[in-house]
Amino acid sequence: MQFSETRIPGVFVIDIDAHEDERGFFARSFCQQEFAAHGIRFSTLQCNISRNTALHTLRGMHMQREPWGEAKLVRCTRGAIYDVAVDLRPSSPSYCRWVAAELTADNHRALFIPEGCAHGFLTLSPEAEVFYQMGTPYRPGHGFGVRFDDPAFGIDWPHPPAVISDADRHYPDFTP
Repeated sequence: MQFSETRIPGVFVIDIDAHEDERGFFARSFCQQEFAAHGIRFSTLQCNISRNTALHTLRGMHMQREPWGEAKLVRCTRGAIYDVAVDLRPSSPSYCRWVAAELTADNHRALFIPEGCAHGFLTLSPEAEVFYQMGTPYRPGHGFGVRFDDPAFGIDWPHPPAVISDADRHYPDFTP
């Protein structure tokens, strides 16, 4: 696997090393030892799938409050998404900054998002499916979010959302 750290410490774009032959290819998509070699301590405790039927569906920006902060490894297994992480760790040098990566079923790219960062995505194709490996199980009452278009972050989405939940649309303004 190839790990590329982004401008947010702890957020990595991860590409596979595909070994191809006449059958297709084989690649590792997760290896705890390789993650640890890049300073990432991550164990999968829950896996989730998000199916999104409409083009330009927006989900996010979500995270969980401590002590149930969640790290995520996100991969698009069907279609394409614009995947975004926002650093909400007050002590981080990249506090309130965001990064994005295009994840597609064809590029097999993943985005690792550490605890303390909000996560969301916009579908770039209809019928997009997203697979999440989670470092912490979901805890009812600990989830929250920030608005996808909050000026505190200035996320440059490639297209306005066509489908978005009321909850995601109406998070209050973020105050650092």
